[in-house]
Amino acid sequence: MTDHDASDLIRFIRDKIPLARAMELELLAHDEDRLALRAPLAPNVNDKGCAFGGSLVSLMTLTGWGLAELALRARGHHCDVFVGESTVRYLQPVWADFHAEARLAAGADWASFFDTLQARGKARIEVACSVPGADGKPAATLSARFVAKEPGR
Repeated sequence: MTDHDASDLIRFIRDKIPLARAMELELLAHDEDRLALRAPLAPNVNDKGCAFGGSLVSLMTLTGWGLAELALRARGHHCDVFVGESTVRYLQPVWADFHAEARLAAGADWASFFDTLQARGKARIEVACSVPGADGKPAATLSARFVAKEPGR
């Protein structure tokens, strides 16, 4: 996966998902096993002056989705990707610009995911996402299962 691939994905997200555009979502970092997206506090603030919980979960969901999408694109797969299930935890308020990081969950691996996709035309992958707080501890976490399905299958 190249910087160009990740930048293309961010443009796609901002073009196709108005919420992502309103959040002012940006690419922070990426590699095969990790994606990090950031957002400024100003368009994502709540009435208390901290980050809106909906913005935190949206950024984590988009980051997890993006990790799966980038892996598929890097291997030449054109699938519909969606979140099948997720659990979010809010652990502390976020008072500044923030970012979300997504990685494969413990026990998940791309090899099994792509083997299943090849055999069945759809597969799922477990992803762990978090928004670090100012103290470095998670401010919010998201455990999610993303599903990839080949069109027509």
